[in-house]
Amino acid sequence: MSRTISRLGKLTFTSVITWSAAACFILVLVSLFASVVLEAFSTEWRGGWWPAGFTVDWFAEAWHAGVGDALVTTVQAAVAVVVIALSVGVPAGYALARRSFPGKSVVVLLLLLPVMLPPLTYAVQLTALLYRIGLGGSLAGVIIANLVPTVPLVVLITIPFVQRISPEIENAARVFGANTFRLLVRVLAPLLRPGIFAAAMLVMVRMLGSFELTFFVANQQSQTLVVTLYGAAADPAGPPPPLIAAMAVFYMGLAVVLLIAGLRYVNPADAVTARRI
Repeated sequence: MSRTISRLGKLTFTSVITWSAAACFILVLVSLFASVVLEAFSTEWRGGWWPAGFTVDWFAEAWHAGVGDALVTTVQAAVAVVVIALSVGVPAGYALARRSFPGKSVVVLLLLLPVMLPPLTYAVQLTALLYRIGLGGSLAGVIIANLVPTVPLVVLITIPFVQRISPEIENAARVFGANTFRLLVRVLAPLLRPGIFAAAMLVMVRMLGSFELTFFVANQQSQTLVVTLYGAAADPAGPPPPLIAAMAVFYMGLAVVLLIAGLRYVNPADAVTARRI
């Protein structure tokens, strides 16, 4: 009891404001998600604090309305983007971290551009290029379009993780006969595992929320779940609100499942803990 009183006595005005703001933010966030879930299960909700009734029929209707196909496309595109971005970005990040050459700062600046710039600034030109080479409207086109910002993201995440590893470890491996491939796979990959998993998780999150690039490139057969959800919500004569809410629940469920799976292997603190190996 005395410890609780002493802790309350140490509360400052700043801490009270901080915790109050955090509590309000969490309350608003939970309320928004809860309202979407409630509407997805409602038979009708025309106002008030509670729906008129509950049903699960909207989920079956949403699945047959194209959510199932969009969900499969989303997973396929996300997995492909993560694998390709890691395969290209991790070796490139290693090279930039270990090599010095003229114009290196310019290369890093160019890598920052697709990460920092809004996708709309280059989406139209990229879409025109993909359609010109015959990849517009295909799943391959969606994957290539989303690789433009994600590969530089992986490179930029990998660089500080490589810089934490002492070059003496690599020199020792080379003394014992390891070539570049074995050095990357057998020595560096285990040490870079936190960075690789963190990059994979961020790429997955960015891919799930990628709207502009996918919207311009995809067609009806290759659109992801976020584009399907936007098309349903933006159509004035489109589906009823509970059906749109059911689509949103599918989208949120996919994001939560992937986030939980990623957090099993990724410690967010690893991305900011400066520890040299």
